[in-house]
Amino acid sequence: MVSGQMTLRRHTHTPGGGSSWPVSGGIPGRGVHMLYLFNTMSGRKELFEPREQGIVRMFSCGPSIYRQPHVGNYRSFLWQDLLQRYLEYLGYRVERVLNLTDVEDKAIEEAEKEGIGVLELTERVSRKFFEDARLLRIKLPEKIPRSSTSVDQAVRLIEILMEKGYAYRHGQDIFFDPLKFEGFGKLFKLDMSRWPRGKRRFRRDTYVGRRWNLGDFILWHGFREGDKLTWDTAIGRGRPSWNIQDPAMITETLGYAIDISCGGVDNLHRHHDYNIAVIEAISGMEFSRFWIHGEHLLVAGKKMSKSLGNILYPSDFLKDGYDGRRLRFYLLYGHHRKRLNVVPSRVAQASEKLDALAELALQIASNESRAERVAPVQNDGFGLAAELTRRFKEHMDDDLDVRGAFDAVFETVKKTAGLHAQGRLDDGERRKVLKGLQEIDSVLQVIFK
Repeated sequence: MVSGQMTLRRHTHTPGGGSSWPVSGGIPGRGVHMLYLFNTMSGRKELFEPREQGIVRMFSCGPSIYRQPHVGNYRSFLWQDLLQRYLEYLGYRVERVLNLTDVEDKAIEEAEKEGIGVLELTERVSRKFFEDARLLRIKLPEKIPRSSTSVDQAVRLIEILMEKGYAYRHGQDIFFDPLKFEGFGKLFKLDMSRWPRGKRRFRRDTYVGRRWNLGDFILWHGFREGDKLTWDTAIGRGRPSWNIQDPAMITETLGYAIDISCGGVDNLHRHHDYNIAVIEAISGMEFSRFWIHGEHLLVAGKKMSKSLGNILYPSDFLKDGYDGRRLRFYLLYGHHRKRLNVVPSRVAQASEKLDALAELALQIASNESRAERVAPVQNDGFGLAAELTRRFKEHMDDDLDVRGAFDAVFETVKKTAGLHAQGRLDDGERRKVLKGLQEIDSVLQVIFK
């Protein structure tokens, strides 16, 4: 158990603030940087500074593997992958955890419908997730815990919460009382004046819609006759609820204090505030310095749903002739905090733009140019490599502005390819531009095949 209080520095800025921005400390390999990220907790862009210099501890809310993830889910995993890659580009060592939720009400219900075991179902879905992640060039973390492998830690956390008076037993179940935790709902900015006076308990793992359950939330599902997935533990026979599973996986792999917690906007309703309450009730200190949330993916202007029959999977794009690289680009070529609408014509336009940049990169990579045989090489291109890197970082440092970064890279690469074709680009500078472009693509993962 962790105790104590941590004092944190905060820096904020308004876009266009320019020289008024403070300067962050240097990172080996990249020097001084000024990465600003929008922090949901404060509602502002803040200068990113990890707790420990040079190391970033980051948690990504992974998929609930009772059903195959769709492209909306993958959009979330992609911008989180991009964030990790950009932090590494800046010189940080990123210790990231992405979890798989394989023990919850929905998984149990889905397995019953199919007439198979829960873990059989979730293992099948997890294999598909790993396959799609490779297709989309998502670099999965070394640590990918599962709910089913973190039961012992969940039990330990529940025992501590009961000892501290935050949790209590009701029948065979165990609940968390949010009124015992000062500041509950602070991420969502929940109006606690709406809280009912009478005792209310919510027993399900998750609830449909973006609603708030104004009452106590469940931590442990006590055994009931007919339950097929349970564990015998120090707190009785049963299974951990979804509300304790993430805290268990996080604290077991990253500890009680991290730098970044990521997820979709849906997690702002209940889930992430539940994580905060559970972890901070035990540790007594701030759990995550930054909270980053991505918006929904729409299809023809509507949210994906089974009832509308408009759920899209990566395989649907493959059938239409788009490979994983082009799909990755489309899902990233738009700000993660803004809704992205999937429209066939826009997917095609984005693919054409990506192909154009890839072709220009191939031209730069070629040692020959049409004009080199008839005109002397000049140094007109000197400084293009520095411009490429500067403009890329300028946009990425502004809350991961991928569109701005890509467009800026495109302009510089087009200029470079033009000079190269004319025989006016110094070969040393050409090589530097190509190296810079390869380093940039270590983040984007879309330019080179």
